[in-house]
Amino acid sequence: MHHSIEINHLSYQYPDGQQALRDISLFIAPDEKVALVGPNGAGKSTLLLHLNGILKGEGEIKVCGLSLSDPRNLAKVRAMVGMVFQAPDDQLFSPTVYDDVAYGPLYQGLPLKEVDRRVEEALKVVRMEDYIHRVSHHLSLGEKKRIAIATVLSMHPEVLALDEPTSGLDPRARRSLIQFLEDLPMTMLVSTHDMYMVRELFPRMVIMDEGKIVADGETAWLLEDTVLLEAHGLEAPR
Repeated sequence: MHHSIEINHLSYQYPDGQQALRDISLFIAPDEKVALVGPNGAGKSTLLLHLNGILKGEGEIKVCGLSLSDPRNLAKVRAMVGMVFQAPDDQLFSPTVYDDVAYGPLYQGLPLKEVDRRVEEALKVVRMEDYIHRVSHHLSLGEKKRIAIATVLSMHPEVLALDEPTSGLDPRARRSLIQFLEDLPMTMLVSTHDMYMVRELFPRMVIMDEGKIVADGETAWLLEDTVLLEAHGLEAPR
């Protein structure tokens, strides 16, 4: 059986010479939910951006068995990895919610009937079906984050890659989003500073610092290691 995500010896240097990733190897099984934690500048977002070829470093990445080293796989892999950025306005640019969620399936060349079905299905999953004709930019941050997730779900991805999904949300919207992610049966790699969400939602935690993986294991076990957490700018939820 393939891993959903297979990363072997990945390193990446920004054009200014900063070494952002150093020899990263990471394997994530189908339907596994994994949290990526660490201080700012640890390389978490940079790692996520490699999963669908936005950035390209040295090393090998496979998504659902397809190697990103082969340019012929790039379009397929991009459809397989649902990337949701920290700021939903980076993903919502159409006149209405329908247009935003329909954009991916339309770009894939699907028939209009199938596009409509996927839009309705994705909005139902994020519990936003009543918002289909609303203007995206008039929504709250929590609502926008859900719509941004719907825009990738409409592409039927195999993997969900989320960057700081709960940042900026009020407690109610945050709780609602965590509950939604918990119920979603798919592979997830989520970069976050929200250690409460990590404890509640992710059985496995990967700690990054200075571009390296410094720990990878059971969340409950790693959260007990206060010395390790403090050494990498983290704090266990009380």
